Amino acid sequence: MTKPGSPPSLVTLILLAATATMTLNLIVPSLANMARDLQADYAVISLALGGFLAVTAVVQLAVGPLADRFGRRPVVLAALVVFALASLGCALAQDAATLLAFRMLQASVVTGSVLALAIVRDTHDGADVPRQLARISMVMALAPMLGPMIGSLLDAAFGWRMIFVAYAVVGTGLLILVWVDLGETLAPRSDGPQGPGDTLPALLRAPMFWCYVACTAFSTGAFFIFLAGAPLIATSVFGISTAELGIYVGSITAGFVFGSFLTGRLGARLSSGTVMVVGRGVACAGPLAGLVLLAAGPVTPLLYFGATIFVGIGNGLTMPNSNAGAMSVRPRLAGSAAGINGATNLAVGAAVSTAAGYALAEDPAPELLLVLMLAAAVAGLLAALGAWWLTRQTRMSARKA
Repeated sequence: MTKPGSPPSLVTLILLAATATMTLNLIVPSLANMARDLQADYAVISLALGGFLAVTAVVQLAVGPLADRFGRRPVVLAALVVFALASLGCALAQDAATLLAFRMLQASVVTGSVLALAIVRDTHDGADVPRQLARISMVMALAPMLGPMIGSLLDAAFGWRMIFVAYAVVGTGLLILVWVDLGETLAPRSDGPQGPGDTLPALLRAPMFWCYVACTAFSTGAFFIFLAGAPLIATSVFGISTAELGIYVGSITAGFVFGSFLTGRLGARLSSGTVMVVGRGVACAGPLAGLVLLAAGPVTPLLYFGATIFVGIGNGLTMPNSNAGAMSVRPRLAGSAAGINGATNLAVGAAVSTAAGYALAEDPAPELLLVLMLAAAVAGLLAALGAWWLTRQTRMSARKA
């Protein structure tokens, strides 16, 4: 067993983060079968997705302060116990109400995703933080694509209940892995009274923190806008078949993976703030180039979706650095910062994707999708510039002192 304070392997952190992501969408192919077997309306069973997301946001807000108070290790272990038992409860559920009650308890798994980021901040410094976060982000980006594929195979072979059995097995395995591999990474508080900057209100009052949070949220927002509108544009405007749709819609995720890879390479040469701002510039350039191409004349689907890939690349460059920045404003409160950052991401993503869906339903124009993505990308750029400027001012003040 590891000694207290020993950092976990990167594989452990990746598994914690990926499991949290895959728990959302592994059941997507099985929703109709679940509704039929439990004799429930599909709209009710669909709460296993929408309701799960809402509870996830609340859990993210709660686990950060708990982990900052009691430590990363006990909070992660407790969350995995709840997740494994809740998964078993879902597998045994005989009615929709019971299934949904245990499904909401499964949201505890997001603790692993939140605290994996905080643990990286606990155990690394400087440019190593965004580099490690970029590696985790690459795997987290692939999880949403793999989840429905694995879920559909399990459903077809064994039925939908086996998906929840798989959750329970994975949760138990992770519990054992974390018990063995994860020592407490939160540094003990120094003796004496708590400093004025070592409190949650101080974090919430810090403009730099909110600049990083806004940068992450609007970067993610551009991605959610794409997901809300790209399938409609692809089929109604470009006549892309269902068989090809996954390739075009998945292209932005491939861009994110490539951008995350570049973050690991550029982090050794450029400052975290510089890479973050460059990423926002790349994300803005993609939709802007697409609008120019559309103004010049008809474009092919390859050119159109080639332009949107740059939003994914820009996000891959930006988000590991903006996440690291948010947790670095008050390092002792990295758990709280990660939780607030994650919950804000969900809230902004839900709002902008809903708005984009309504707007594009009224006018499914390819230009409109690019304009909406560009607006979110520009908002993220402004937030990144704000964080970069505040960081520069802070360093200048420290030098003068």
